[in-house]
Amino acid sequence: MSNNDNTADTGENSQNDSNAKTPQNLTEADEIKPTLKRKLDEISERLQSIEASISKMPKIENDEKTAENTENEADSSKNSSNSIESTVPKAMQKSEKRFILKHVFKNVENFVEGKHYESDLENHFNVNSCISLKRLEGHLACYLEIRNPKNETGWSVETKVGLKIDGPQQERKAESFGHLYDRNKGHGFPEFLKWEEMKNEYLIDGNLTVEAQVQIIESSGLGKEKIRKFDESNKDDSDVILVVNKQEFYVLRKFLAAQSSFFKALLLGNFAESKKSKVTLTGIDPDDFHYFLEVLYGELAIDENNVEGILLIADMYDAKTATRRCEDYVVNTSKKSLKKKLQMAVRYNLENLKEKCMEEINTIDQISSVIPSDINDLGLTVMGDLLKKAILLH
Repeated sequence: MSNNDNTADTGENSQNDSNAKTPQNLTEADEIKPTLKRKLDEISERLQSIEASISKMPKIENDEKTAENTENEADSSKNSSNSIESTVPKAMQKSEKRFILKHVFKNVENFVEGKHYESDLENHFNVNSCISLKRLEGHLACYLEIRNPKNETGWSVETKVGLKIDGPQQERKAESFGHLYDRNKGHGFPEFLKWEEMKNEYLIDGNLTVEAQVQIIESSGLGKEKIRKFDESNKDDSDVILVVNKQEFYVLRKFLAAQSSFFKALLLGNFAESKKSKVTLTGIDPDDFHYFLEVLYGELAIDENNVEGILLIADMYDAKTATRRCEDYVVNTSKKSLKKKLQMAVRYNLENLKEKCMEEINTIDQISSVIPSDINDLGLTVMGDLLKKAILLH
């Protein structure tokens, strides 16, 4: 994606067009089959390629594994220590909050000049966002909007955003920007594409597919009311202070170590932090960490908006109890879409959730709805299972 300084806010708070406000699901057979067929063909080719590669692998690999296992057994005590301590850098590699929005805008040629057309709002990591398009003075304007559902002040979301449109003949228009959202307005490109260029090179049967790749750098002011305090009032019941983005949490080392292999290594292992009274954690959101601690301490803190943030931290820090409670919530309570649940199941290795999602996929419509733009987002195992279902239903 190329950088472009020609970014701008949308101006006034936009209103949904009646056609754009309703999800345009592919429900008719003549619309579903071409789209789904392309995806299934791609999945099939990937699986066949991998199968062929595996069949050609030399048998000596097994001998190498045997030798490797023998060496590992000889150094078991050393490797055990290293595996625990490697949890710390491994966790830090998984801290990014990323998600993708994708929407098919219908009848784009008939867009009214100056009017906003939006995808449905989606909630990812407690952030509500959507893609917004507008016909503007001979151009197609393209924005990402982020909104506080309560329309309050005192909140902010720092982002990195990539906007992309693909045409039918391998054409691609992509731009990126960084922006700090602190009010219910969109930000993006008022001259993303020339209108005639968009019509001639990017429309498919009058429709336009737009994708936004979003990374949340930092957010504040979006969290719900806290149940439990971890501030200085908890000082007498703590022996270490954890600092997240300048916010201090007074906690017990051994309690966290019992809940998380990450904290066991960091606070009780051979790291310098095990001797410090104050330890800084980076790459995480303080609100998410607060709710994560509440879950560890037995509070009913999980809800529809914070479950993904808690799950991200629980997965990073290998906190199995918190992960299990988040999975139980998504399986039994959450109203998130089937597509979102399946993506969460794959990203965080939630086997019960994945099994539940696969059981609920019983139609071609549902298969089409859960397949992402990048099939790698669901992994080859899940994509293979979806391919089998599609063949049985065809």
